[in-house]
Amino acid sequence: MPVSDDHHESTTATPSRASHDAASCGPGRWFPFLATVIPLTPRSFLHDLVAGLVLAAFLVPAGMGYAAASGLPAACGLYASLAALLGYFFFGPSRRLILGPDSSLTALVAIAIAIPPHEPHLVLARAALLAILSGGLCLAAGLSRLGFLTNLISMPIRLGYLNGLAITLIINQLPQLLGLPTTAVLAEGSPFITDITTIWGALQRGEADLLAASLGVGCLAAILASHRWLPRLPAVLLVMLAAAGSVLMMKQAGMASPSVIGPVPAGLPSLTIPWLSWQEFMQLLPAAAAIALVSAADTAVLTRALADTDDGRNRPDQELAAVGLANMLAGLLQGFPVSSSSTRTPVAMLAGGRTQLTGLVAAACVVVIVLFPPPLLASVPVTALAAIVVAAATTLIDLHGLARLAAWRPGEFIISLVCLTGVVLGGVIPGIGLAVLLSLLEFVWRAWQPYSAVLGRLAGRKGYHDLSRHPEAHQIPGLVLFRWDSPLFFANAEIFRDRLLAATAAAPTQVRRVVVTAEPMTDIDVTAVDMLCELQQQLAARDVTLCFAEMKGPVKDRLHRYGVWSQLADRRVFPTIGQAVRTHLAEEGIQWSDPWTTDVVTDE
Repeated sequence: MPVSDDHHESTTATPSRASHDAASCGPGRWFPFLATVIPLTPRSFLHDLVAGLVLAAFLVPAGMGYAAASGLPAACGLYASLAALLGYFFFGPSRRLILGPDSSLTALVAIAIAIPPHEPHLVLARAALLAILSGGLCLAAGLSRLGFLTNLISMPIRLGYLNGLAITLIINQLPQLLGLPTTAVLAEGSPFITDITTIWGALQRGEADLLAASLGVGCLAAILASHRWLPRLPAVLLVMLAAAGSVLMMKQAGMASPSVIGPVPAGLPSLTIPWLSWQEFMQLLPAAAAIALVSAADTAVLTRALADTDDGRNRPDQELAAVGLANMLAGLLQGFPVSSSSTRTPVAMLAGGRTQLTGLVAAACVVVIVLFPPPLLASVPVTALAAIVVAAATTLIDLHGLARLAAWRPGEFIISLVCLTGVVLGGVIPGIGLAVLLSLLEFVWRAWQPYSAVLGRLAGRKGYHDLSRHPEAHQIPGLVLFRWDSPLFFANAEIFRDRLLAATAAAPTQVRRVVVTAEPMTDIDVTAVDMLCELQQQLAARDVTLCFAEMKGPVKDRLHRYGVWSQLADRRVFPTIGQAVRTHLAEEGIQWSDPWTTDVVTDE
């Protein structure tokens, strides 16, 4: 069977096209990793291999630290990290997003599992059940197609979130970067101003460890310089190895060395279902709902910011389901709740990670590290880890995006700044929530005070044009063409009436007909219909007819459903503005020379 030229490309699909097809239908729709594996090349695997090694070197101590901060054994952080990486590899649609234990969940987990009694086995079971419950809620939301709610997170909110998160991460890592004593380490969830005051006070007292600070700042400078001038170099991995080697040489020379992450516990977890009483279950459910909300918000913002699914389409439902499955696996592996990580993701990106193979390599490294802990890992200085986090955080800063908003949309720039400030001062959820509320208020304001125009005819130009932008346009005698650029609903109904009456009063000739050009009007509610009926009677008392042109089908359906079609619109709705104008001129017997054509009035 012959194939036309238009279809020739599909017969010679490239690997990327094949991966797109695999991702958009069949098993690839729900198992996006197939689209990563199918087009795998040695060069792409090398990038992900190096990035996976770097990611593993970072997430092992970070996961242990988040576990300890949550009141759990450090090994739980490794189990949770392993589950997060494996779960998202198989089901997550984003090519670069990394899941794992995250600081935004630490306080919630710590509070939820710290209820009496405090027996170790109960604490572990609570953490695991908390992960399963929160994961189940995310999975249910994804399967119920509730991911559309993440569309409330607009680009200005994403900009504010990422910039605010970058500032927060940098501030939180400064004590470790500068080698400040444990008394200056910032408390989880402490206010931003308190954090700055704590760090500044410690620096003024000379409490910084110069050796650790020099090593940390040197690592940071090396990473940033490599990222700027040698982007293909695996600088993060090389810096980690160099820092660990430096510590070993210091110890062998009998010199004082900065703090290191210490030994890694050995042993893999087994799949275990945490059995707890119904009372424990109900006590953990509110915290699980809060954790699910935080995880969903974090994931929504980061995935929309990355926008790197295989087919280029955002998949919020599948993201929620993938996060849910990863959390449930973390609970079964004796871990605790996980989320999209604002630290691990930029670390993997900075190291050159391009696909979810980065996470799979990191997961394999975690398994090897847990079974055979390498001595060199225990010698990695804490200050080097802080340098990696700070360098990764700098990649989240987008000053150009903020400047563009300030120049183009000052209102959205303010929303972005509010989100940034909220994230820095109040945390992720309060910051995003406040920005979403402002975005909705701005939307309501635009719908409440929409743009409207009186239209006229221009010489030498087709169509009907806004008189406020084209004062030279000519109005049709006895006719007002009034355009309303918004749905007509309860909040703007009276504004519509006032503007239309004002346009009628300002007409240069006595008005006999008002035509509402309703093409931009996508909806009309009961309050607006009542207003139109009253307005029609008010205009009829002045011998003025109210008509409509280019009304959309759904709006007509609503008028029929409201039972006012025959009263309000029958024989007074025209398919085009041109036909409304011709009808007006014919019925009123007006001779008018159209500026566009002197022969006839067209509907162009």
